[in-house]
Amino acid sequence: MKQLPLLAAGLIFSSVVFAGAADQVAVNEPYVRLAPPNAPATGAFMVIKNNGDKDIKVVKADNPASKVTELHTHLNEGGVMKMRPVPAIDIKAKGEAVLKPGSLHVMLIDLKAPMKEGDVVPITLTFDDGSSKQVDAKVVRPMAAAPAPMEHKGH
Repeated sequence: MKQLPLLAAGLIFSSVVFAGAADQVAVNEPYVRLAPPNAPATGAFMVIKNNGDKDIKVVKADNPASKVTELHTHLNEGGVMKMRPVPAIDIKAKGEAVLKPGSLHVMLIDLKAPMKEGDVVPITLTFDDGSSKQVDAKVVRPMAAAPAPMEHKGH
């Protein structure tokens, strides 16, 4: 009978010592861009903050709204912007990764059904230590770019 408290103490200790990267991560402002009608894919964006003392990597993302989910970035290849998959998204200790249009993002490919503004897509991020974190990303309409400020010199 004395072994039970020792076992419980060992389990508590191991869960503290082996806490996963997901426990050190905060995800802010997650959203999915509303895709145009009949579009087969869209992107998810967020800020992933690593509050831990070790660098971590997001190595996989998954969601129930698309058949394929990939980590992506945009690259300028000969003056042409192209999307490309990346194997991981690095997040330095006490740093953050900003997933935004035209940069790193989560790609939702081969959408299973049309999305509506206000829908919520649960996205599971998996880290390099095998831990994972689910975030709820709201579907939002893309905002139009603000017009460039006009110069009024000499007026």
